[in-house]
Amino acid sequence: MILEQYYIECLSHASYLIGDPTSGRAIVVDPRRDITEYLDDARRFGLTIEGVINTHFHADFVSGHLELTDATGAWIGFGEAADTDYPIRRLRDGEIVSLGEVELEILSTPGHTWESISVLVREHPGAVPTAVLTGDSLFVGDVGRPDLVNLGDGSSTDLARAMYRTVHDTLMTLPDEVVVMPAHGAGSSCGKNLSTELTSTIGEQRATNPAVQPMSEDDFVALITEGQPAAPAYFAVDAAMNKRLHPLLTPERTIPALSPAQVRVELAAGTRVLDARSVDDFAAGHLRGSVNVGFDGRFAETAGMVAEVGEKIVLVTYPGEEQDAAVRLSRIGSDGAAGYLTVDRDGVFPAELTDLVETASRTTVDDLERMLAADAVTLIDLRNPAERESGTIPGAVPIPLAQLRTRLDQVPDGKPIVLHCAGGWRSSVAASLLRAHGFAAVTDLLGGYAAWAEFTDRRAAARS
Repeated sequence: MILEQYYIECLSHASYLIGDPTSGRAIVVDPRRDITEYLDDARRFGLTIEGVINTHFHADFVSGHLELTDATGAWIGFGEAADTDYPIRRLRDGEIVSLGEVELEILSTPGHTWESISVLVREHPGAVPTAVLTGDSLFVGDVGRPDLVNLGDGSSTDLARAMYRTVHDTLMTLPDEVVVMPAHGAGSSCGKNLSTELTSTIGEQRATNPAVQPMSEDDFVALITEGQPAAPAYFAVDAAMNKRLHPLLTPERTIPALSPAQVRVELAAGTRVLDARSVDDFAAGHLRGSVNVGFDGRFAETAGMVAEVGEKIVLVTYPGEEQDAAVRLSRIGSDGAAGYLTVDRDGVFPAELTDLVETASRTTVDDLERMLAADAVTLIDLRNPAERESGTIPGAVPIPLAQLRTRLDQVPDGKPIVLHCAGGWRSSVAASLLRAHGFAAVTDLLGGYAAWAEFTDRRAAARS
């Protein structure tokens, strides 16, 4: 049996190729839009991709089911509750999808969404299952959040109760040795306590996953409905895109280089400029009005927080990263990248644009302490609710980064603004976003809350 996992850090997303080498038949589960890797591996293994299964309507990325169907003629499968404007194979609970010797059994596992399914994989008919592809139902260390409903019928509590039954009556009844292969890992906004491990087993999860321990249904509902990370606004857009026909992402798609004159025109027109360089290089010099979404972090997801899906975008990147950046944007349905400008790691912009280059100051914990003591600052905490449980800086206003663009009217503007996250990456995004929207005297905290906690611990130790 062939069972390949494809994991992309930028979205913490896992997809799978399941194949029977004897029959040469294969299925892809939860694919991303750039499908070349699946096609290449299918050829390498001598497989024909005959079906594409989505475990649910994904909200955090646009699935590649349409691209794969266009390339291979494969059918598209969803759970029975799915509703789309393109033909699908409705996969019912208990249904067997045979690839020859290898067979897949469909498990109805609602809770993250109503149409959610898991895929049980057997190497031979009747054999003990090898693995279960759990989508966003069971993660390593958590279960899927129930508040991203994208069928529009049912409250978060209803889905949470459905998830309770999914966990205890379906997934935890599987043998301990079954390998758990979810659709997401740590960093995903589809859950709150996801592990960095990309696979596990039912037995390991039974022993270590807090969300699957014996508890009452009401306690389970409270556990999984509280403290979830803020959902980016683009999630609703992507979930809707995954239900309907939309333009395909073609493998040969590229974006053009822009001349300095063209970049100037785009800036003057108000085009969103995303600077994908590092936080330090952005602070040292960037184009006025650009937003720093570093390529070294959660680039695609964060870009979806600061720019509308479909919005025209100009990219500023290091040489050689521009096309990959455009692909990553397309993974969340943002196909509006109009072109790029590259800047070497020495940070020198073209001479024709030097009048538009500015620096960004950053605040140290010592400076922040003095500003707080003088009541001379508005401090904004960009972390998610679960992160704030570890501690907060007194007086900080909580606005998660995912919500900042839609809550700009709630940002106090009477004092200098300092923003902080956990370590300093998200705060650079947020500070540049505020400056791009006309806020003055905006900085972010070097080192984030981690630096503040270390500072206060060190001071407390010195006093003791």
